[in-house]
Order: sequence, then structure tokens, then C-alpha cells
Amino acid sequence: MSPFAETPEPPYYAVIFSNLRTPDDPEGYGGMADRMVELAAGQPGYLGVESVRGADGFGITVSYWRSLEDIAAWKAHVEHQEAQRLGHQRWYQQFELRVARVEQARSMKKPAR
Repeated sequence: MSPFAETPEPPYYAVIFSNLRTPDDPEGYGGMADRMVELAAGQPGYLGVESVRGADGFGITVSYWRSLEDIAAWKAHVEHQEAQRLGHQRWYQQFELRVARVEQARSMKKPAR
């Protein structure tokens, strides 16, 4: 499985979630993160996700969506709201969430040797 999301031709939207985990790594985070990716993938307008986390707890997840309405519906999803609540209470020391419209996209992939 590629770590790159397969997105259509622009325009589409990117939700950029930069975050710093709490240092004590509270129980339940990994399972909830996996569930949110699984759940998001079944939502209307979902296009894909890319995510990385460093050893220092800093992570960035970018999810891609067809429309602002699709993003709003995902934000309002009951299970996602519970994950957001737990994130505020237990899992994140700090986060930034940004929504951007993707106007251009380019890619490059070297052939396999």
C-alpha cells in the first residue's frame, strides 16, 4: 500500500491536521486513529489520506475531500466528534487544523529498477 493518497485532478480540498501528542501516550490513541481513517474512507467525498509522525510526537495528517460540504459532514460525524473530544482532553498537547483548496497538483515517480 502506497503512503501517497491517489487524488483526482484539482480542484479538491485538503484538511491539514498538524499536532503534537501528549508525552505520556494515553491508552486508546492508536485504535482510535485507525478507526478514524477507516471511518473517513467510507464518507461521501473522501479522496484519501497521508499521515506521518515523528519520534518527538509531532505528526501531520492530510485528508483530501471533494467539497467543503463533505468536510463539514465529516467534522459533524458522531464518532469523529468523540475522537475530537478525546483528542482535546487526552491525546494532543497542541494542534493546528487548516483547510485549503488544492488548485494545482503535480507528481513524479521513478520507474522501479
